[in-house]
Amino acid sequence: MFGILLSAFNVVLGFVVRSIIARFFAYFVMYFITTEFVAVLQSAGILPSASALTGAFGGIGSDVWYFMDLCAFGYGVPLLVSAYATRFIIRRIPVIG
Repeated sequence: MFGILLSAFNVVLGFVVRSIIARFFAYFVMYFITTEFVAVLQSAGILPSASALTGAFGGIGSDVWYFMDLCAFGYGVPLLVSAYATRFIIRRIPVIG
């Protein structure tokens, strides 16, 4: 009787270790690499800084800003840029991409 319970416990423990804990560590490593990759890009100067973007958008006239505000440029462009950056980073992960 004790051998059957020990065998069942061993099967359950094996399932937990293989499927739950291993996946948790794999996804944690992928998340950590992704977030650190963005920080490395920012520190290397590949991504534009806030002052460079301010200078670029400072040259846009008020008539163009009116239509950009009408089309929700301030909400849509950061949304698209983050979506494209996330897609780019996820495609570089060997398991997912």
